[in-house]
Amino acid sequence: MKKIIAEIMLIVATIAIIVAFMLLNSHLLPGWNKVQKVQPEPDSQYAWGICIDSLLIDSLKVKPNQNLSEMLSGRGISAYTIDRLVRNSDSIFDVRKIQSGKNYFILSSDSGLIPDYLIYEESLRDYYVFHLSDSIYTSKGHKDVDTIECRLSGIIETSLWNSFSDKEVNPVLAIDLSDIYAWTIDFFGIQKGDRYKVIYDELYVEDKFAGFGKIHAAVFENMGESVYAYYFLSHDQSGYFDKEGNSLRKAFLKAPLNYSRISSRYSHSRMHPILKYRRPHLGVDYAAPKGTPVYSIGDGVVVKKAYQKGGGGNYLTIKHNSVYSSQYMHLNGYAKGISAGTRVKQGQLIGYVGKTGLASGPHLDFRIFKNGSLVDPLKVKAPPVEPISEKNMAGFTQVRDSLNIILESIPFEELILAEE
Repeated sequence: MKKIIAEIMLIVATIAIIVAFMLLNSHLLPGWNKVQKVQPEPDSQYAWGICIDSLLIDSLKVKPNQNLSEMLSGRGISAYTIDRLVRNSDSIFDVRKIQSGKNYFILSSDSGLIPDYLIYEESLRDYYVFHLSDSIYTSKGHKDVDTIECRLSGIIETSLWNSFSDKEVNPVLAIDLSDIYAWTIDFFGIQKGDRYKVIYDELYVEDKFAGFGKIHAAVFENMGESVYAYYFLSHDQSGYFDKEGNSLRKAFLKAPLNYSRISSRYSHSRMHPILKYRRPHLGVDYAAPKGTPVYSIGDGVVVKKAYQKGGGGNYLTIKHNSVYSSQYMHLNGYAKGISAGTRVKQGQLIGYVGKTGLASGPHLDFRIFKNGSLVDPLKVKAPPVEPISEKNMAGFTQVRDSLNIILESIPFEELILAEE
């Protein structure tokens, strides 16, 4: 027994000596104790949520009057399959809304000519995937959006629109800014030398400009008065508020259309441009190109949609509450769905500027009734909506103060006066 144990111990010791020798002389065994590097597989490429490594991509643009069937024409897709695709897509996307000039892509596997997918890009961000192999269906997707916070200041020379254009900033931002201040600043009355600062987001998709995001804060100096706007969002309140937490939104818009001029004011004795004698003009005329959109100044119900041959032409009357109604005259036409009895929201499109009835040129004759009597629309004082609630005031104050630090860091532009 002792002999057997001794032999086993001898074998173990021999193995240990061999292992130690190999470890000490591992440089004699190339690669024996080295990590073997495995070449990683190249990363797969994805677009529109699809792995496109083995797909052929044909980039195209929708031609005028081209429909889905024509987009797939000559690619081996049967009329039956296209019909199924249209029917199955109905709840996701109405293929009749495909627009000319938009991008679309045909994706095919490199082993065949029949496409696997058709991608229609509705916008830079939104797209639809028409699945053409196996299950026939449509899905909607969104590309990632990058947000960049921007800061801007400017001064008015002629108009807010031109001020943004002169800075090579998309004037759409001017519309967004004027919408925020629509209840507190009359942009028909802004003056040369008025100035502004604004903190806003620009949106980019695949490094391409995709529009504007939220305006976080702004200050607009109008006739020497600084009007601040701060965006605040909580679970039960949202919108733009001033420094004290009062909402910038009033019961009525200051004006029912954008970027025009007042050609005639409220008067009890105005020389009529066609009749050539004086008579009351109990409204405000906004001169604007034919077809300019007209919006309701507040929530309400359309109580009259009619035509006045010797006066207002096509016109609408909207009842807002038991006190106020508004009227819009000389319209070229009405927005879709507008008729007597229709409920409208503040800022909703209701019609378009025209010169129907007794009019010398395209304009909107805008009128406001208070308790059944016509009043000067430019002097109506509309009450504000709810201010920041007491429970939200601490949160609002924190947001306001942090935005103020940024606003104060933006230098105001100064008006450069021409030498006489």
